Amino acid sequence: MNDRVVVIAGGLSPERDVSLRSGRRVAEDLKNAGFDAQVKDIDANLLADLLADPPTCAFPLVHGVAGEDGSLQEVLQAINVPFVGSDAHSCRRSFDKAIAGSLVAAAGISVPNSIALPQAMFRDLGAGGLLEAITEKIGLPLIIKPNRGGSALGVTVVRDAAELPAAMVGAFAYGEVVLIQRYITGTEIAIGVFDTGEGPTALPATEIVPDSGLYDYTARYTAGTTEFFTPARLPDNVLEAAAETAVTAHRVLELRDWSRSDLVVDADSRVWFLEVNVAPGMTETSLYPQEVSASEVTIGELLAGLVKRAVARA
Repeated sequence: MNDRVVVIAGGLSPERDVSLRSGRRVAEDLKNAGFDAQVKDIDANLLADLLADPPTCAFPLVHGVAGEDGSLQEVLQAINVPFVGSDAHSCRRSFDKAIAGSLVAAAGISVPNSIALPQAMFRDLGAGGLLEAITEKIGLPLIIKPNRGGSALGVTVVRDAAELPAAMVGAFAYGEVVLIQRYITGTEIAIGVFDTGEGPTALPATEIVPDSGLYDYTARYTAGTTEFFTPARLPDNVLEAAAETAVTAHRVLELRDWSRSDLVVDADSRVWFLEVNVAPGMTETSLYPQEVSASEVTIGELLAGLVKRAVARA
């Protein structure tokens, strides 16, 4: 096989290290599947390299801003390089947690009550009064997170109103807009979706049990700090509902090729949608590879299928 795949990773976001680890793993899996694969950083040389020697396909694995907000996809579309994953428009609205949540909720999926506000709003209206009004409307506990971002950077669970100001400062360190959302207590799961041409298919659900109680950056990327169970230890009917939720979110947001939805199942077995990832992590502790390992498809077959679909689409 002579198909040359450029895995684009790195970048300057706080998720750079995770992206590089994901990129190296995917490149190695593609090589094992017979592709000529190499990792390229998203830097000042990337565009010139792609134009001088266009690859058969690009595989974007840049996490966070520039990689998942549609910017990189916009560039690849402009220079006519086929790529795995969703187009720029779908990436933009999926990366914005408030917009994605609204669209998914409109499709009948349960989404926690939330409000997204820019830092300027707190300066203009006064943080104290605004936070009090939000807390009264949504109720405690809350989860505070950057509205655009990933890897749980800047995320805090707030159980007491006195903790809100510090949580807001932490979230604003990673973005100008913060999502203040009702915290749903329950079993946290993630479900990957892939589509190699026969329609979106859900992978087995992974149950996430962090030692700290919060699946934050450390719990995500430090081996041994979180227990994972794939498939999740939930009744079959709940797992079916969760899989349907992930596939519905993938369809509603008009995603393509692959995605991963983060969900939580409450004590009443109700499935709640939290957010979606258009470029799932592929590190040694990431969820998507674990789900593929528990499925009937190998990682090489899946990645090869995604590349072939991207090339055929072009």
